[in-house]
Order: sequence, then C-alpha cells, then structure tokens
Amino acid sequence: MNYILDAVQRGQLSGDGYYTQRCNALIEELTQSPKALVTHSCTAALEMAAILCDLEPGEEVILPSFTFVSTANAIVLRGAVPVFVDIDPATLNIDPACVEDAVTERTKAIFAVHYASFPADMDALAKIAGAHDLILVEDAAQALGSTYKGRPAGSLGDLAAFSFHETKNVISGEGGSLTVNKPSLMERAEIIREKGTNRSRFIRGEVDKYTWVDIGSSYLPGELISSFLYAQLEVETAITKRRLSLFDRYYEAFTPLAEKGLLRLPVVPPHTTGNGHMFYLLMEDAETRNELSSYMRENGVIAPFHYIPLHSAPAGRKFSRAHGDLAVTDKISDTLIRLPMFVDLGADIEMVIDHVTDFFSQRPFSKTFS
Repeated sequence: MNYILDAVQRGQLSGDGYYTQRCNALIEELTQSPKALVTHSCTAALEMAAILCDLEPGEEVILPSFTFVSTANAIVLRGAVPVFVDIDPATLNIDPACVEDAVTERTKAIFAVHYASFPADMDALAKIAGAHDLILVEDAAQALGSTYKGRPAGSLGDLAAFSFHETKNVISGEGGSLTVNKPSLMERAEIIREKGTNRSRFIRGEVDKYTWVDIGSSYLPGELISSFLYAQLEVETAITKRRLSLFDRYYEAFTPLAEKGLLRLPVVPPHTTGNGHMFYLLMEDAETRNELSSYMRENGVIAPFHYIPLHSAPAGRKFSRAHGDLAVTDKISDTLIRLPMFVDLGADIEMVIDHVTDFFSQRPFSKTFS
C-alpha cells in the first residue's frame, strides 16, 4: 500500500514510470535475463513474442495442446498456424521427440510451456531449434522462480513470457512480463511494446524525438499495477518457499496412495526445481477423477481439472492442426485433478488431505494406476 501511495504521489500513473522500471530490473535479477519488459498480461507478452518471431500467414509454430488459449491465440493473431504436438506422460510438458517429428519447411518457432512450474526439456528443444533455425519461446506463465539445470526459467529460450495474474504465485491482479535473451530482438521488443514507436530510445536520450517505426500495441501496465507487483517481487523467495512446503506436504501425504496404485503423483525431473505453483493428482480414468472432484465439492473443497485440449476446441479445429493423435494429452486432460494451492492455505491443507484419503478408503477400487 505504501508503494501504491508513493506511485500516486510521484505523479505518473501511465506506464514505464519508476515502479515499472524497478520491476523490470528485479525480474532481470530473478531470471538472470538481460532484458525484462513488464506487460499488462502474460497474453500481451506472448503476443509480443509472436510478433518478434516475424510470423507470416501460413507459417507454423509447434506447441502443446495442453495449455491455456493465450499460447495459441498469439500465433493465430499473426496469421500463422499452431501445430499441436503431444506431451510427455511423465512431466506433462511438450515432448521433444514429437516436436522433432512435426518440423516442416514452414515451421518458424517452438513455444514450450512449463507446466505446473516445471521447465520443459529445454536442452533437447534448443537442439531442435538450432538445427532448424527456429526461435524458441518459453511460456513460463507458471514458472517464475523455477530452474532447469541450475538456470532460471525465463533465461532458457530466446524469449519468455510470465504471468502475474492473481492465480499465480507472484501477482498484480492482471500482469505479465517478457524476457528477451536474444540480443538482436531487444530493441524491437521495446518498440513493439511502445505502440511501434522508438519512445524508449527517446526517454534514454538516444534520439531527440520519437516516431512510429514498426508495428506494435500498448502492452504496458500502469504504475499502480507495477507498484503492487514490485512489492510482490520483493518477497518472491518467501512466497516460493512457502508454496514448496505445501507441495511437499501434499506429496508426503499421498505417497501411500500412490504406492498402492490408486493415483499418480507429479513427476519432478531431477534436473528441475519448481516453485510450488500447482499440485495435481492423476487418476486411472475420467470416471474416478470426476467422482473425486464431486466428492471434494460436496465437502466444500474446489478441486477442478485443467485444460480442455486446444486441438479439440472449436477454434482449435478451425485455426490449427494436430500432429499425431495426441493420445497422452487427451488422457491427461481426462484424469488430472488440481488440489487447492495458495500461499496462505494454512491448516486447511490437512482437511484437503483427509477428504482425498477418505474418498479412496470408502471405495473398493479394483483398478489400479497403470
């Protein structure tokens, strides 16, 4: 609240003021990226990334179908074609082998989603991108504070998009950021974010006036949003620590059920660290998942599924194509359930654990997780 008051008293409520610049600097520090640009949403950051990929009508971008619609919309808005590929059944991240198989002469980029905050196999994806001269974009909406082989999410691709929506770990109501790791894209990223003008260079005193030089839009947040966000970014480490402790408690509590084959726990690849953004369980089939979701709701706990696969959505069928049958994606969508996860969950986590445990203890399951 002090930062919001300070932002008001400073007299600039439009974007790229004092707190926006502080947010950019702190995100650069947290991600070890040379350039961060705060945006009004992760959707905006993804749209900027799509513009920076120089997508032309008919060109293709490879991405998972198991993601939020903003990932694909950014591509469609440029006239390009999302090409959906399957996910790894263990990590639920995009499968590099499927990516390699989907590359054609029309492929321009790969959008890799870090699902549940665990980074995708970025070394394998970078190798594919390098071999075919593709731009590699991280959809790191859920992954601020996560790492891959010791490197922070947001520094692993040419570009990366983060979300600060109120459902994420670090929040500003609505908000996002684009990190730019490819030097040749940095100046253009500033221009696109500033409505296609070189205003950023003007503010730095590099030109004596600014003008329209490229396509772009108004992707900046206002200073009140940035002042709120900056206070959150300052305590990102504490937020992550608390959420990871909740993740670990869930994992410990449900290990006995997993050992009996009644459910599957999230797989944490040994070369990654997450940020505790989400905790999910996988059931053997859709019927069990739906029964558990209903049981939890009856007991006052909201435990939803996640993502209708985009390749099966009406707009997905209209604007995109699927490479392969995406059987893993469909199976995961049918069987995944998310449990409550927020920084002040507190003692209620034991109530959630008890209800899940009771659900399985009250039902004679003949089927086990294969």
